This record gives sequence, C-alpha cells and structure tokens, in this order.
Amino acid sequence: MQETGSLRIVHCFRSPIGGIFRHVRDLAEYHSRAGHQVGIVCDSSTGSEHEDKLFAQIAPYLSLGLTRMPIRRSVSPGDLAALIKSYKKIEELRPDILHGHGAKGGVLARVIGSALRVKRYRVSRFYSPHGGSLHFSSTKLSGKAVFTIERVLEHMTEAISFVCDYERNTYETKIGKPRCDAARIYNGIRDDDFEPIPTGADGVDLLYVGMLRDMKGPDVFIEAFAQAEKLVGRPLKGLVVGDGPDKARYQIMLERMGLSARVDVLPAMPVKQAFAKSDIIVVPSRAEAMPYIVLEALAAEKTVIASRVGGIPEVLGATSEALVEPGDATALARIMAKAILTPAWGADTMPKRQQFQSRFSASVMANEIEALYRRHLIVS
Repeated sequence: MQETGSLRIVHCFRSPIGGIFRHVRDLAEYHSRAGHQVGIVCDSSTGSEHEDKLFAQIAPYLSLGLTRMPIRRSVSPGDLAALIKSYKKIEELRPDILHGHGAKGGVLARVIGSALRVKRYRVSRFYSPHGGSLHFSSTKLSGKAVFTIERVLEHMTEAISFVCDYERNTYETKIGKPRCDAARIYNGIRDDDFEPIPTGADGVDLLYVGMLRDMKGPDVFIEAFAQAEKLVGRPLKGLVVGDGPDKARYQIMLERMGLSARVDVLPAMPVKQAFAKSDIIVVPSRAEAMPYIVLEALAAEKTVIASRVGGIPEVLGATSEALVEPGDATALARIMAKAILTPAWGADTMPKRQQFQSRFSASVMANEIEALYRRHLIVS
C-alpha cells in the first residue's frame, strides 16, 4: 500500500455469493495484510456449504469479525429490522470506512454511515454497484423509483467505485453523472490465480460455471450446446456447475431436449476444481457488470466464449471473435463449434497474458481502492 496508518474498514453487502463476495474477500485479505482492520456485515439466509468454506478461509483476515443477519433480496418490512441490527453492530465496530456493495448493501452502508455522522462518528461512506440496481429498466416505474433513490443516496456518499467503464457509463445514462466523487477500479484476481489449470482425464467439451438463474444464461448455454453438436457433427460432453433458484428448471430442460446423458449438472465447487473439467468456458449472461468468472478463466489459460454484456468486452477486447450478442444461442453455438474444431482458435483469440495481468490483478485493485478511501478519509 502507498500510505501508512491503519484503517478500520467494514464491508456491507447482501448475498455472500458470486462476484460481490469474491471482490470483498480479496479486498479483505489484501487490506488485512497491509495492516488494516477489516469486518463484514452480510445476509445469513443465502449461501451454501461452499460459501461457508470460503468464510472460513478469510476468517483470519477479519479482525473486526463477521456479522450475518437476514437481509432480504426484495424490499420488505423486514428491511427495517435489518437496518436497526446492522446499525447497532456497525456502531460497535466504529469504522473509518463503510463500504456498501450491491443495491441493498449500498443502501444499508450509506444510511447507517449517515446516521453515525449525525452522532459525529468519523466514518466515510463508499458504494460499489456491482451491477445491482443498474439492471433495472429506466422505462419502468420500478426502475425510475430505484434510480431516484440512487440519486438521493449520492448525497450520503463520499465516492462511488465502479468495477468497469460499462458500469460507470450505465450509471450516468440511467441515473446521471455522480454528484459525488467516482472512480473506475477494475475487479482483479490474486497473483496466485495466474497459473494454467490443465483439463483432467474426465474433462468435457464445454463448461458453464455460475449462478443458475436466467440472467446468467444457463438456458442459452443448453440451447447452444444442442446446436453446437450438430455443427461439430458428433455428440459432445458438457457440464453445468453452480447453484441457484432455477436449477430444477434447467435439469428439466436438459431432460426434455434429450441432453441429460451428455450434460451433467453439479453443485457449486471451488472454481479451480471446475476449470479442471474443460478447456472451454462459456459465459452466456444476459446482463453483467464485471464477472470474475471471465478473469479467473483467462488467468487459468482457458478459452472463454461470452456474451457482449457489461465489462466483458473491456477484458476480451471490443472486437473479439469470442463475443456474441446476449441471448443469441445460434451465434453462441457457432463460436462454440469453432473453438472445438479449430485447436489454435483459443490461443489466437484470447487476450495477451502480460497485458491482461497488469490490468486485472487484485493487488492493483486493492491499492486503488485504498487510495480512494484515503482521499476521503475524515481526520477531524
């Protein structure tokens, strides 16, 4: 880190799964190693045994502890109880920095931080959308209401940290140019993640890893898989790895399409374990901010085929042949088939390793986040 002086940092978010959880885990570890005290406040009703293991791994870096309580995804009367409990706990922790992630985490952190400021606590309030509320439509009443709330909350925010240019541009289009400080700080992955992961003897042709919900596109992957088999001219093997609310529906879809014998569905597992299952990772999302799965797969020297959404083009390159329009299973199938039939296609198409690592490492991310914190640190 560039400056000295220990900070008390508390991260607040709702669901401890996916990219937000990865982002916070990495920040917690890097900032703790730099001498800061870090704590987490998040939901207790989501996550599985997999996430419990991840919490156990970062426990040594959480000197301010881990606090979990029920925080619902949708707006409900229970939000008031979560707000009160969160306030009491965060008041005890006396943070210098309160960083909210995602829509719910952003509301809790900034409202609680503002309440503490009224009581003359020296706490700075930060927000990272991670997609979140930006997925709402600006033409619908629900979206307009959410964007109005986001605009109001800017007055309770020292700075917004966007994980990619796409996220920042979307915010400015739907909500407006931030009235507080704002910075684009790319998601980054750990230095020890930058190592090749060979595919094991039980490997498959095509792999989907992620949340099992429609926004992430598992159904598009399944439809494209069926079409890719016809283009390749032989049966393929596929694998879907993850958990989520629509899992049963995708299993029924596989059975209905006669693919269940060739496409297995496995629960969430450590991503490096999943990457050992295939050379080709497919990310068919309908919406994203800056998905870690793309960064992790490239660091493992895998071929990535993805939707042209969110910050993915900023990683793969705006004109990359590996990008397809979201929801277009036919276009996705063509690229999947090409990657299988052309051995050198992945090596020729993926970003150059050195340039990629210099832009998307966790050490760079943590240093830039700390610099943003210190720029708005309340010292008197």
